[in-house]
Amino acid sequence: MNYTPQEIHKNERLSIYNGAFSIIIVGFITNFIPLFAIEVLDASNTQVGLISSLPSIMIILSMIPGAIWMDRFESKKKFTAINILAARFLFLLLLFVPLIPLANQAWVLVVMIAVMNFPIAVSTLSWQSLIGDLVPDERRGQFFSQRGRILTIVGMITTIAAGLMINLFDSNDPYPFQALFIVGFLFGLAEIYFLMKHIEHGEKSEKNQEGMFKTIFKTFKHKPYLYFLVCACLFNFGWQMAWPLFTIYQINYAHANALWISIFTVLNQVAQIVSYKWWGKMADKWGNSTMLFVCAIGMTTAPILTILTKNLYVLALSNLWTGLFVSGTTLLLFNQVLRVSPNQHRTSYLANYNLMIAFIGCIAPQLGVLLLDYLGMIKAMSISSVFRLLGGISFLFVVFYFENNSRNKKKLVKASV
Repeated sequence: MNYTPQEIHKNERLSIYNGAFSIIIVGFITNFIPLFAIEVLDASNTQVGLISSLPSIMIILSMIPGAIWMDRFESKKKFTAINILAARFLFLLLLFVPLIPLANQAWVLVVMIAVMNFPIAVSTLSWQSLIGDLVPDERRGQFFSQRGRILTIVGMITTIAAGLMINLFDSNDPYPFQALFIVGFLFGLAEIYFLMKHIEHGEKSEKNQEGMFKTIFKTFKHKPYLYFLVCACLFNFGWQMAWPLFTIYQINYAHANALWISIFTVLNQVAQIVSYKWWGKMADKWGNSTMLFVCAIGMTTAPILTILTKNLYVLALSNLWTGLFVSGTTLLLFNQVLRVSPNQHRTSYLANYNLMIAFIGCIAPQLGVLLLDYLGMIKAMSISSVFRLLGGISFLFVVFYFENNSRNKKKLVKASV
């Protein structure tokens, strides 16, 4: 259903407000969960790895039922809000983790993080489908780059404020984390409020006569989507493999405290702020796949630069450099999955994409921790870089082979008419 320019503008503005409160919760809570686990709950390397990988299992379990449930709702907006509320309430319950017996604390945290990612995954899927309806294709590049810059600024301020507060207390003191869990829940209510203010034309989803499973399997027959999915999975394997490794290296090897974790995050976000607009322009000029190759090359350098030093100042500069490519990666991956997903049954295409990336997220962090235990940090990080590089090359292969062939075929068809 079409929206007027005024409605589109209002929805874009509300989406920025909604996203700002969402990113505040990430800055208050998500960025410091590994520190909370290691310093307060004395979590092991395996448990830190599970904090990265178990949420992906919940995403896998949630995608199919989430897509089916969403199709039964007339309003994607309301469905998204219900799941966000459930997720934020579970965040609030984290404040009780330090109150349980010490031997079980880290494992309870691992389980709770996994469980809360069920409604988070469902809300992400429904939000992606909703925003794909509300923002037309020709507006997405400009809007998401602008939205990304604003949200990154908000996240940067929030993260440094939270880090400074946590740093005022002993590293093993749970009280500052518990305070952030409460404040994060309150901001979650504001996040839901601005979501519900969006203008959504009530239109019940077209009933899928084939069934959700059959429709998801049919997505593999859509070649532009399939090519992108293969490349994205390969790249994400190398990307997510190093996620727990960065955390373990920064805290256990370089001995970073909450303030330094905040500095790393903020510098990464500063780089994202200044580069979002540039990536959007370059994607319009050269195409998403081409620029994803460039991003992948930059992301390939991150693990290598990290293991070169334990100097916190140099690691901070490394995070500044990496942020230049993180912004492009997140922006272009999201734009591309929307672009290659047909409007009809878009939810199924998004569900399948999230499902496959979540499957990668299950095994990649655990493999990273396994490589760390058996081969050491240097080799584990190096292997992550290799997979990132292969993913980037695959994006370039799509450009030169598949996308160029598609353009040539279209030209031949026009010439024969």
